[in-house]
Amino acid sequence: MDLLQNYQNDGELDQNPNSSPDSSPPRLLPSKSAAPNVDDTMLALTVANQMLSKPIDPVQHVVAFNPTYDQMWAPVLGPAHPYAKDGIAQGMRNHKLGFVEDAAIDSFVFDEQYNTFHKYGYAADPSASAGNNYIGDLDVLEKNNGISVFNIPQHEQKKRKTEKKTEAVEDDDDGMDKEEVENPATDAWLMKNRKSPWAGKKEGLQTELTEEQKKYAEEHARKKEEKAGGEKGELVADKTTFHGKEERDYQGRSWIAPPKDAKASNDHCYIPKRLVHTWSGHTKGVSAIRFFPKHGHLILSAGMDTKVKIWDVFNSGKCMRTYMGHSKAVRDISFCNDGSKFLTAGYDKNIKYWDTETGQVISSFSTGKIPYVVKLNPDDDKQNILLAGMSDKKIVQWDMNTGQITQEYDQHLGAVNTITFVDNNRRFVTSSDDKSLRVWEFGIPVLIKYISEPHMHSMPSISLHPSMNWLAAQSLDNQILIYSTRERFQLNKKKRFAGHIVAGYACQVNFSPDGRFVMSGDGEGKCWFWDWKSCKVFRTLKCHEGVCIGAEWHPLEQSKVATCGWDGLIKYWQYALMCYGLVAFRSDLAHISVEQPTAYTLPERDYKYPAE
Repeated sequence: MDLLQNYQNDGELDQNPNSSPDSSPPRLLPSKSAAPNVDDTMLALTVANQMLSKPIDPVQHVVAFNPTYDQMWAPVLGPAHPYAKDGIAQGMRNHKLGFVEDAAIDSFVFDEQYNTFHKYGYAADPSASAGNNYIGDLDVLEKNNGISVFNIPQHEQKKRKTEKKTEAVEDDDDGMDKEEVENPATDAWLMKNRKSPWAGKKEGLQTELTEEQKKYAEEHARKKEEKAGGEKGELVADKTTFHGKEERDYQGRSWIAPPKDAKASNDHCYIPKRLVHTWSGHTKGVSAIRFFPKHGHLILSAGMDTKVKIWDVFNSGKCMRTYMGHSKAVRDISFCNDGSKFLTAGYDKNIKYWDTETGQVISSFSTGKIPYVVKLNPDDDKQNILLAGMSDKKIVQWDMNTGQITQEYDQHLGAVNTITFVDNNRRFVTSSDDKSLRVWEFGIPVLIKYISEPHMHSMPSISLHPSMNWLAAQSLDNQILIYSTRERFQLNKKKRFAGHIVAGYACQVNFSPDGRFVMSGDGEGKCWFWDWKSCKVFRTLKCHEGVCIGAEWHPLEQSKVATCGWDGLIKYWQYALMCYGLVAFRSDLAHISVEQPTAYTLPERDYKYPAE
C-alpha cells in the first residue's frame, strides 16, 4: 500500500500544469524497497553490552569509553575465578592486592624517584624501556632541568638553606623592636636565639628560695634521710645489764671463765628423760639457743622480744647478762671459737658483734636486708671473717677488722637460711628458700656443686655430724635427710628420719656429741630422738606448749639437752636415775635431811650409767 501511495503522489506531480515535459530534464525515480522496517534498538543494546562486558586489553593505550570496575579488574585470560573477588585466582596472587610483577630496580633509584615525585611532582617512567620518558608535571620538569632530590648541586643546597634561615629571621623580626632583639634580657632576644623548639621563656635567675620552697626542701631532705636509715637498718642505742653478784671473783677470774674441773665424764651419750631446770626471762618466744663453746657452762638465747640473754648452767641457773641492741626480733646467734664474743642477727637488718663479758658492741654491719643466718669462719686464724645469709638471696662476706665487704656469693634464687662449713672449713654448704643446696669454695663466688631435685623441699636447718662426713638437713616435708660431705655430696637414701611435724617451722636439727643420736624439735612442742644406725624413733619428750624451735646437746655432759620454744621458755633435760635408800652409803649426800624427798638425781660425774 505504501508503494501504491508513492506512485499516486508521483502522478500528482506529473499532472502539474506549470511543469513542462519539454523544458525539464528527465528524473530518476528513487529506489524503493519492499522489505518491511525492522526495529534495531535491541541489536544496538546487545552490541553495547558485549562491549561493556569485554575486558580491557592491557596492550591498548587509549580507552574510548568509561570501563566498569568489573572490566578493569577482569582477568586477562579466561573467565573470572569464582572464589576471587577481583577475578585473580589464588594461585596467581603474590600480593594482598593481586598480582605484582617483578621489576629490576635498585632500592636507591626507587627512593630517589619516589622522593622526587613527592617533592617536584615528576619522576622517571619505570615502564619505559629507553628510560628517558617521565610522568607527572612536565612543566616543572623543564623548569628544574630534570634534577632529582639527590643530585641538587651543593651551592644550590647552601643557597636554599640561607634563604630559609633569612625567611625565618624575617618572620621572627616582624613586629619586634630592634632594641629588644639586641637585649639578651628580653623575650624577643630569647625567641630569636633559641637553640631548640623546646626552648621556652627565660625568666630572671632566682637568687633566694621562697618560704614554701624552703619548707618543701627541708621535708624532702628529712624523708631522704629516713629512707637511707631504713635501708641500712634501724639504729638503736646499745645497752647491757649484768644480773650476777659480781663480774669477777676474789681471784680476779671473769664470770665467763669456765670451771677448771669441767671435762667430759664419759664417751657415751644417753637420751634425757627428765626436766631438771627451766629458764624464764624472755617476754616472747625464744628463736635460738647456743651453748658456750667446748665447756657449756653458759647458754646464750635469742628472743623475739629483741633481747639476747646469757644464762648460767652449772651453778646458780640464773640470767647473768642481758644484751639490748636490736629494735626487732633476733633471728640468729653465733659464738666465736673461744666464746669471748658472739654475733647476733635481727629483723631490724642489723648484724652486731658483741663482747660476751662486758656486753659492749664491738662492730655493727648492715646491707639494708634482713640477715637470716650469721656464721664466723671456724678456722682460728680467720675469726675476723663473717658470713651472713641475707633475704636478698646473697651470702655476704665481711672482714670485721676493716668493716668492708670482701665477697658476695650470689647464686641462690631465694632467701638464704643456713651456712655450714665442711671439708676442713675449705668449703661451705648453703640452703635457701629456693629448695636447693649449693656448695661453695670459701672465698670464691663460684658454685662447685648444685643440688636441686623436683621432690626437694626447703631446708631451714642443717647440722654437721661429729664425724664430719654427713650433713643432716631438716626438710619441710616432715623428714630429715642425710647428705655426704665428700666430693659428690650425695643423698644417703638409706638414712631418713621421719615422724615429726615440722612443715612451716625452722626447727633445729642436731646430733649427740658421740654421733649416736639425731635430735630435732617439732611444731607440736615435742623433742624427737632417733637412733643414727637404725633410723628408728628412740624417744619423744613433750617439752613446750607450742613450737619447740631449738634443741642443743651439752658439749661435755653428754646426757643433757637444752630446748627452747615459742612459749618463751628454755628447758634443761637430763638422763635421770631415781635412787632410793642411798643416803647412808654416800658421803656426799649426808647433808640431805629426812624432810627432803628420798628420790635424788645423782650427779652425772659420780655414777656410770648402765647401757640402755
